[in-house]
Amino acid sequence: MLESGCKAVKEGMLEKRSDGLLQLWKKKRCILTEEGLLLIPPKHPPPPPQQHQQQQPAPPAEPAAKIKELHFSNMKTVDCVERKGKYVYFTVVMAEGKEIDFRCAQEQGWNAAITLQMVQYKNRQAILAVRSTRQKQQHLAAPHGPR
Repeated sequence: MLESGCKAVKEGMLEKRSDGLLQLWKKKRCILTEEGLLLIPPKHPPPPPQQHQQQQPAPPAEPAAKIKELHFSNMKTVDCVERKGKYVYFTVVMAEGKEIDFRCAQEQGWNAAITLQMVQYKNRQAILAVRSTRQKQQHLAAPHGPR
């Protein structure tokens, strides 16, 4: 399988609707990988690239809890796409039913990019599951020596 999501497929700004009573739109710096979507507060430094981990460790900034990872294994769908004015509004539905609302400028195409990466991730997982099942079946069907 591929390295654990360190390759950035798309980077940029997205606005996420807050969970609070006011439901304000908050800007998040986002990194879309082959494994999921990282949501980083705009003032937070980006996570260090995997390749450069042999170098000196970066001084600790804000706690890592500020970075939110939406992993494709926990994601069900990307839906509710609506175009209003200059924005595209879409919802990421997580496996446990939680819905996370986003918006971005129409030309950025975040909803399409997230959907495409999620489908590719789920396809890779399905292929791995089929291979695993076939290997188990072949192992069980193989003769176990003379009887």
